[in-house]
Amino acid sequence: MPDFVIPAWAWGLLAGVMLLLISIDLFAHRGDHLDSRRRALAWSILWIAAAVAFGVFVAVYFGAAAAEQYFAAYLLEKSLSVDNLFLFVVVFAALGIPQTEQRRVLTWGIIGALVTRGLFIALGAAALHHWHELTYVFGGILVITAWKMLRESDGASHRLLSWLERHLPWTREHAGHHFVVRRDGRWLATPLLVALLAIELTDVMFALDSIPAAFAVSEEPFIIYSSNVFAVLGLRALYIVLVGAISGLKYLRYGLSAVLAFAGAKMLAASWIVISPVVSVGVITLMISAAVVASIVARRRERLPASL
Repeated sequence: MPDFVIPAWAWGLLAGVMLLLISIDLFAHRGDHLDSRRRALAWSILWIAAAVAFGVFVAVYFGAAAAEQYFAAYLLEKSLSVDNLFLFVVVFAALGIPQTEQRRVLTWGIIGALVTRGLFIALGAAALHHWHELTYVFGGILVITAWKMLRESDGASHRLLSWLERHLPWTREHAGHHFVVRRDGRWLATPLLVALLAIELTDVMFALDSIPAAFAVSEEPFIIYSSNVFAVLGLRALYIVLVGAISGLKYLRYGLSAVLAFAGAKMLAASWIVISPVVSVGVITLMISAAVVASIVARRRERLPASL
């Protein structure tokens, strides 16, 4: 159990900050103009700064231990959320979603993710409070998921899209901003709605893995949810920054798999080995950095023969 107590006013503050940031983001991105990569990078830095600022607030009011857990959970969720970027690329390409409409789909997808993750975290915290042995179940799930991530690429996304296309009345015709259209007396989903549902449903499956991973570094719902909020809110800007490079990071999935395996092993060995949040931050950073560097080196080696 955590050695700090989160009062009700902290939850109210988090809700207020979340609504404020979402409102600012929606106001700043109104209209149909496309964000440049430079502007998206500026927004990504802003989201990270907001996350750090909230972490400072946690440190001031709830102590260093709470702050360590917050930053470890944030880094964990931020790293694992990169896997969602692969999903965005697959879904938008498969359905032919124009860049002008991708932002709208991602906005609603992120809002939905904040709701579903809050529900999962509440259920997970309640379950662990009554049956602490579930820690080992969560750890086992993470290890299995890490192994599956090594074996699968984007197959799950394609299967989900195929299932939606077979069972959802929809049209391939784009209708501007509309998620549904009426044709021949029937309401049909547009590709925007299919993309949104695919993103939401896949995020639910992703949350079933990432939320247990967050419980590996903290059992406090406030810490886990606030770290999720700031990790998820910056996803849209991060997607625009990395959309051109994400497919070239061939070893990134191995790094994400290693992070999940580490979180799972940490939970399975919690009764015998205690790993501090600070050490967790270092391990996660090392794993992701190694995967990114290895991907960059491999890409440069592949380009080298072409330039000779």
